[in-house]
Amino acid sequence: MSNNKDFTVDHSDYVDLVERSPITRTLKSNYMPYAMSVIVSRAIPEIDGFKPSHRKLLYTMYRMGLMKGPRAKSADIVGQTMALNPHGDQAIYETMVRMTRGNGALINPWIDSKGNFGRVYSRDMQYAAYRYTEARLDKSCETLFSGLNKNAVEFVDNYSGTFQEPVLLPVTFPTILVNANQGIAVGMASNICSFNLREVCEATCALIDDKEADLFQYMPAPDFSTGANIIYEEDIMKNVYENGRGSIKMRAVYHIDTKNRCIEVTEIPYSTTVEVIMEDVIEQSKKGKLKEVVNVRDDTDLNGLKLTIDYRPSADPELLVQKLFSVTAMQSNFACNFNLLINGKPQVLGVRDILLEWLAWRRKCLTAEFTFEIEENQKKLHILKGLEAILLDIDKAIKIVRETEKDAQVIPRLMAGFSIDQLQAEAVAEIKLRQLNKEYIIRRIEDIADLEAEIERLQKIIGNRRKLNQEIKKQLKDVAKKYGRERLTQIIAEDKIEIAEEEDFIEDYNLKFFYTAEGYLKKIALTSLRSAGDLRLKENDRIIQDIEATNKSEVLFFTNKGEVYKLNAYEIQDAKPSELGEYTPNLLELEENERVLAIHVTSEKYEGYLILGFADGRCVKIAVDNYYTKTNRRKLRNAFYDGSPLIGILYQEEENSGKDIIMQNDQDRMILLESDRIGLKSTRNSQGNKIMSLRGNHQAHYLGYAEQFSEDYDLDYYRVRTLPAAGRFIKEEDMSAKQMSLTDLSDE
Repeated sequence: MSNNKDFTVDHSDYVDLVERSPITRTLKSNYMPYAMSVIVSRAIPEIDGFKPSHRKLLYTMYRMGLMKGPRAKSADIVGQTMALNPHGDQAIYETMVRMTRGNGALINPWIDSKGNFGRVYSRDMQYAAYRYTEARLDKSCETLFSGLNKNAVEFVDNYSGTFQEPVLLPVTFPTILVNANQGIAVGMASNICSFNLREVCEATCALIDDKEADLFQYMPAPDFSTGANIIYEEDIMKNVYENGRGSIKMRAVYHIDTKNRCIEVTEIPYSTTVEVIMEDVIEQSKKGKLKEVVNVRDDTDLNGLKLTIDYRPSADPELLVQKLFSVTAMQSNFACNFNLLINGKPQVLGVRDILLEWLAWRRKCLTAEFTFEIEENQKKLHILKGLEAILLDIDKAIKIVRETEKDAQVIPRLMAGFSIDQLQAEAVAEIKLRQLNKEYIIRRIEDIADLEAEIERLQKIIGNRRKLNQEIKKQLKDVAKKYGRERLTQIIAEDKIEIAEEEDFIEDYNLKFFYTAEGYLKKIALTSLRSAGDLRLKENDRIIQDIEATNKSEVLFFTNKGEVYKLNAYEIQDAKPSELGEYTPNLLELEENERVLAIHVTSEKYEGYLILGFADGRCVKIAVDNYYTKTNRRKLRNAFYDGSPLIGILYQEEENSGKDIIMQNDQDRMILLESDRIGLKSTRNSQGNKIMSLRGNHQAHYLGYAEQFSEDYDLDYYRVRTLPAAGRFIKEEDMSAKQMSLTDLSDE
């Protein structure tokens, strides 16, 4: 008997349970709540300058009494924070690490730490586990909680409903701009740079007096905990201040130690790390852009960051520094994106708008705080008014209490005897017997005048916007005086910056190019040639061109497809005489059946003229600058006349050089003429003029300067007066002057 069971499900039973819905509606109903949850509850800071994770951690430490007294174990803090933040312990601890003084990520750290908390400028310097470290709130945190117990902000239940937590912290200065804040949400991000606390407070005070105040007078640029220098670009900085977006350039601070031949970097841009800079230096050294660098090492110790870069004795250290700024993270950008939550909605605001939003929010906090104080003072005043009523007849109060038979009747009889309400009567009844004397009661009711004055003062403040602003200014000035400090990040004007040009990275030296019939190109420094023997070539290969140049020259490659490829000499690898060199089809990524026929080396100015000869007997003279391009194009199409194969390229510095040239054909005929007779054409693909007459299928196969031949040859015998000319047959004694053709090379 088989034990197999049929588990087939009849899906028709569930058809009625399936709800059909457009995908757009499903995405909106399912994805958008998740996205908004991440934006509102996790990644984007609010007007008090904190994300929920920051706020919950700081409030937990406040509830633990860590504003004063000894530090607590970080493990204890993390554990208690879980009552507010249902995340893993490691995520909470990482949040805590970033806010500590030891880590240095914040210019105004909120947590006074003890132990190893890593460093913001180091990627690999790991912080210790939370069981080894301790922390407490920094003294500056008094500015975060000053109105917390006075209803300055709203409270909500924590996720378990066991106690309440503040929605925002009633900060007394714009913390949103004082400490750097970064966050990545769904579909958006936030990256707020830090500013100097004292400057922010001064700018906010100025904004209270004048909404159009020039903020740059008070806070000229951001200020970062890692120091470094800001390159001040006016347009970019204005955009950051007005729109909250822009990329701020930062440069490391360095010192050149000429005695030890090293560059010591002591401050780096906030957005990078020591390890990234070291990796950049090593990579660029391998590429040959930082050949002056001998070694790079991290010498950071208890005294702070120090990155040491050793350089060669022959190096110019100032130029090397400019190179380092150009190709490494020693110069980095901080991409500003001032995205924050305003009333639960993400908004990208400029510095001015953020400060105005903070002022509006701070006025609400102070109004709520002062309203609470007024209510509390009114309660105290009400009680004291009751004490004042019994001062006139203390004996009567004692008599009422003594003669009352039941405890429950004491309050009603005091109310009736002195015309006071229940709260006042209860306060009188609570007075100890020994305190029922004039001295005690008079001392108590002396506070009535002070309370009335304070209530009146607070009422005037909350009823007068100007006075409310003055109170905010007073608090800002107190914070600036108590916690303000000098800038860490210095400002450098853009026009004072030296920028390394591309040519600064190129080592210039004399060299020689050798091009072979098989398509190999050797680039050999002249110093290597002097000490070397024979050049290595493939079997049956031979050199057809050798040209002296420098490492800053440009090389033009003429191919059999009528195209010219361009490379900078420094882009071609140096070769040893014992090496074959670069295979040009691979070097230039040539198409199939495409070969380089000849090369020409030119200076950066593209000076001089080229004479091109073709198999159909034509010859053309064109200026070298026809091949100059403003953009770094590596391939020029229709670069020269392609109606006939190219047989030779000659270079002359001047349009009319007076040099003689020769052309040979496959019938062993040759002509000789002055190069000045070749007309200059303005376009590089011009076909030029015919200088040699050819019969049938015969072709010209060589073009060269006459000066390269020995004086033993009777070259004047071949000179022609009219063009085109058929030429004379090469005499038997001159047959050694017969040359190999470039077209032969292209057919191999």
